[in-house]
Amino acid sequence: MSKFVKVNEKIAEGVVNGYKKIEEGVVGGYKKIETGVVEGFGNVTDKCVEKLFAREGETVEEAKKRLSGEK
Repeated sequence: MSKFVKVNEKIAEGVVNGYKKIEEGVVGGYKKIETGVVEGFGNVTDKCVEKLFAREGETVEEAKKRLSGEK
């Protein structure tokens, strides 16, 4: 193999590795944000159900079941 081909392969390998690192960082960051948003939304809805809709002595889960019509 010529020296040019070897250098070209090393460059291609570096580009692919760089792309993979960037991709992992972006996807990892997105997943962290998504998890935080979903957990935050769950906490807010639980507090709303607790304060606005739960009867005295009723848990949040029980109130959610009652409100959704589940038995």
